[in-house]
Amino acid sequence: MATTVPAAARALAVFEVFAREKRELLKSELARLLDLPESSCSDLLSTLHEIGYVARTAGTKRYYPTSRLTNVAAEIAKHDELYAIGKEAAALLSEKTMESCYFGEIDDYEVRLVAAQEGSHRLRYVALEGDHVAIHATSIGKAILAEMDPQTRYRLLRLKPLRALTSNTIVNPEQLEAEIAKQRETGIFSAVDEGREGLSSFAISGRVGDRLVGLSLTGPSDRLKSHEKEYKEALLEVKEAAFGMDNAPKSKGRPRSPARGPRKNASSHS
Repeated sequence: MATTVPAAARALAVFEVFAREKRELLKSELARLLDLPESSCSDLLSTLHEIGYVARTAGTKRYYPTSRLTNVAAEIAKHDELYAIGKEAAALLSEKTMESCYFGEIDDYEVRLVAAQEGSHRLRYVALEGDHVAIHATSIGKAILAEMDPQTRYRLLRLKPLRALTSNTIVNPEQLEAEIAKQRETGIFSAVDEGREGLSSFAISGRVGDRLVGLSLTGPSDRLKSHEKEYKEALLEVKEAAFGMDNAPKSKGRPRSPARGPRKNASSHS
């Protein structure tokens, strides 16, 4: 088990308090809100002030974060942490199964593929990073839908009619929700000939920080059917490696704002 560094946790807690309170705070107020002795809070604020992460008013001695934290966060955000994590997870799953594997998150009404790893079978499915796939007709979409809070899922599935991509696509929201609930019992989701004829996929979901994501493998339906047991075992192994078994989603996922219409799918099955 990793060792927790209390000083680091307290420093981050300072900014969480400011984010919640949205105002300048006295040292004594911060100490109370952080449940710290005032002397410890004083040392913490003095350090943050010295290195430029908080400012202090001259007269009232109130503290508030400077723009330095925002600037640092903006630089970090230029590189999406999901890509590195997703690329490794997709590569590991593909190594175990030889199938094409994808890692994605919801974007408007669809799933955006953040990372992709092409399979090594001669006959394989190919989609590109940045492609969007249907949330209702793919296993990765079902996996993400399953871990959303019920109200968000209900609204998302009824914002617009679900489009039939094949004869097997489920377009009735109630029927889709029932299938998702059933598959949720195993933690592995499937889509068989739903996004494209002859293609099937299995998927899991997890969290990276507070972002709800899915990981899937996709290939010819007959091959996935014949290797179903081992492929599902591989998914669970990668889930433990990528997310940890204690990192089960807590149904907090929310889609990005659906203000824009969906982009045209570059591919339909993940």
